[in-house]
Amino acid sequence: MKELAIFGSTGSIGCSTLNVVRRHRDRFAVSILAAGRNLQRLIEQIREFNPRHVYIIGEKDAAVLKALFPGLDIYRGEDGMDKVSRLTDFDIGVSALVGVAGLRPTWNMINNGKTVALANKEVLVAGGRLVMEAARKQGAALLTVDSEHSAIMQCLRGESHGEIERILLTASGGPFFDREITDSITPEEALRHPTWKMGPKITIDSATMMNKGFEIIEARWLFDVPVERVKVVIHRQSIVHSMVEFKDGSIMANIAPPDMELPIAYALSYPERMEMPQRLDIFAMKALEFKAPDEEKFPCLRLAKEAARAGHGAQVVLNAANEALVARFLAGGLRFTDIPRGVEEMLRQHTPGEPGSIDEVLALDEETRHRTEEWMKTR
Repeated sequence: MKELAIFGSTGSIGCSTLNVVRRHRDRFAVSILAAGRNLQRLIEQIREFNPRHVYIIGEKDAAVLKALFPGLDIYRGEDGMDKVSRLTDFDIGVSALVGVAGLRPTWNMINNGKTVALANKEVLVAGGRLVMEAARKQGAALLTVDSEHSAIMQCLRGESHGEIERILLTASGGPFFDREITDSITPEEALRHPTWKMGPKITIDSATMMNKGFEIIEARWLFDVPVERVKVVIHRQSIVHSMVEFKDGSIMANIAPPDMELPIAYALSYPERMEMPQRLDIFAMKALEFKAPDEEKFPCLRLAKEAARAGHGAQVVLNAANEALVARFLAGGLRFTDIPRGVEEMLRQHTPGEPGSIDEVLALDEETRHRTEEWMKTR
């Protein structure tokens, strides 16, 4: 029986993880549930999965939980997140918090030698080198829950690293691949993803294709390949989840239904595979199509690659600026086209440097957000 700590339990990935637990209660139990502000959903999860420890942001919400569950170990606030992520009475931590908020908890779990199922792109975009060095030092397994990186991990299983020619990251292209991008795009339009049901922040990142830029950086760290050997391929059907091209010219692909429960289940049971109900009817499949992305139309792809080449500090700036800009766009205070413009301006203002610690990463993140807020006042 493996015990899980789920950080971001009330979000899309957290709920999908708990669906996997429901299917396999003989294999998994829940030790920690950490949520943001969705109190009602967290209450339902506590009643169903009976964790020992719970985290929620707000003081009033924490008071409600204490009244409902007097024997439960409850944490809240920034200090509470640090404490709950340092606990050790679990086997696998699922890192599914949104944005850079997931960096410190993931860092704590890794430094305790825990296996981490990573669903948070920003952890490796902002934490990259430091996180991977800590994982190696502590002997902590870092398994990916992203469907694309899970696909790559499966394609590389048993293969020699020296035989990799290229990693081919597939992308749906988001809601605007086949239409013009204008200043008038609304949050409602940008949130209409054609394939996946995800949280609002990552859905906007899909619309700008910043998510693929982040995934290029993730692949660079997870699979130890330079960004020049990671190529994005548009695949609107979202059936081929990613591919690896080897030096002999052969390509290995991972093909599966577009359902996040599958990569979650693979990470939780690794190196085994568990029985899952999702099936793909190959006889109903139409021709598989692949296209090259347009980096002029989707400049976030270019910006992410430029940040990766510029160094760790630039990657922190890339992520922090993007988070601030996306939040403002979702709130209705910024044009969609200002997201890549703002990211590019923050990268232009950045003085190159390498953060030497997680504290320095978070300080640069905060500084960048402040500068981004100032820039947005001019729009």
